[in-house]
Amino acid sequence: MNWKKGGGDGGVSKRWAVLLCLGSFCLGLLFTNRMWTLPEATEIARPNQNDEDSSKVAAAGDCGSKKVQELQSYKDVLQGQDAHQDVQTLDKTIANLETELAAARTLQESLLNGSPVAEEFKVSESIGKRKYRMVIGINTAFSSRKRRDSIRYTWMPRGEQRKKLEEEKGVIIRFVIGHSAISGGIIDRAIEAEDRKHGDFMKIDHVEGYLALSGKTKTYFSTAVSLWDADFYVKVDDDVHVNIATLGQILSKHAWKPRVYIGCMKSGPVLSEKGVRYYEPEHWKFGEPGNKYFRHATGQLYAISKDLATYISINKHVLHQYINEDVSLGSWFLGIDAEHIDDRRLCCGTPPDCEWKAQAGNICAASFDWKCSGICNSEGRIWEVHNKCAEGDKALWNSTF
Repeated sequence: MNWKKGGGDGGVSKRWAVLLCLGSFCLGLLFTNRMWTLPEATEIARPNQNDEDSSKVAAAGDCGSKKVQELQSYKDVLQGQDAHQDVQTLDKTIANLETELAAARTLQESLLNGSPVAEEFKVSESIGKRKYRMVIGINTAFSSRKRRDSIRYTWMPRGEQRKKLEEEKGVIIRFVIGHSAISGGIIDRAIEAEDRKHGDFMKIDHVEGYLALSGKTKTYFSTAVSLWDADFYVKVDDDVHVNIATLGQILSKHAWKPRVYIGCMKSGPVLSEKGVRYYEPEHWKFGEPGNKYFRHATGQLYAISKDLATYISINKHVLHQYINEDVSLGSWFLGIDAEHIDDRRLCCGTPPDCEWKAQAGNICAASFDWKCSGICNSEGRIWEVHNKCAEGDKALWNSTF
């Protein structure tokens, strides 16, 4: 081939030579890409591999993909659980801060109002460092000296045993009492003398009176949560028999929950007739005559978690009080995210009911007579209940609630 500048017969010009080179180069690239494109891993055929082996390889690939998806799903679940735990931890932290704020407010109000500061408030800073399982407040009245003594000699430890219960089991027990309309009178001095002897009273800033039980309950929880850092705060009447270890075991199952309201839940009729027991002056708020109350714990014994006690303390000035204290407490939790737990071991009957249950291994946490809203003639009969239905000292001191 002759290379001629102008082209001619039997020759190729430089322009055509360049075009032919470019065309050959492009064809070479196309041929190379088609020949060296790698197949997918699941499509690679091994030498002498039959159809059955090929299907196994494909199945293995699918299985691997499923396992990867399952692993990713499991990771997502774990991340969700971690987030839930973080939220619960944050709730607990906020509740602790609110408790400290409520305690400071309570103490400030006492100082501003000129009320005497109880000894518990003076040492509340050191007490607050200790964590307790529960605080049991026994609602009592000025005239209930015999009832208090009957409790001291049956289910409630006395003296050094009560202090041991606080130190080893984290259980605080106090009789809750207010003051008379004329503070410092003979009735108040009688309570002071009894407290010097036993040291088991919790005095609150409240004027005693049967029709003021809702206010007393509110003040009790507000004061207790400012004095002791506990998981639960219990209110019980002074004509009810209690098995402390069984109560602690029931509550400990719910200790990780932030807002818990535990008791024997009921929904009784709203009584609109004046003069009858449990008459409801605000019956018109509950609709037509014959309607029932919302679900709430019966008043003989109930327990609330620290978050709910803190809620009461912070909002005590705006929480409405019905004439019946158990209705009032239930109404305070209607508009918030509180879990209601119905446990019938908190409202057993007196013998033979609690006795039969104890023999069957189902020990009751609280026993009383429904017809009397407590143990009938409790000053004497509580001994019978204790002898037949008590869990025993070993159950209390060997418990791990």
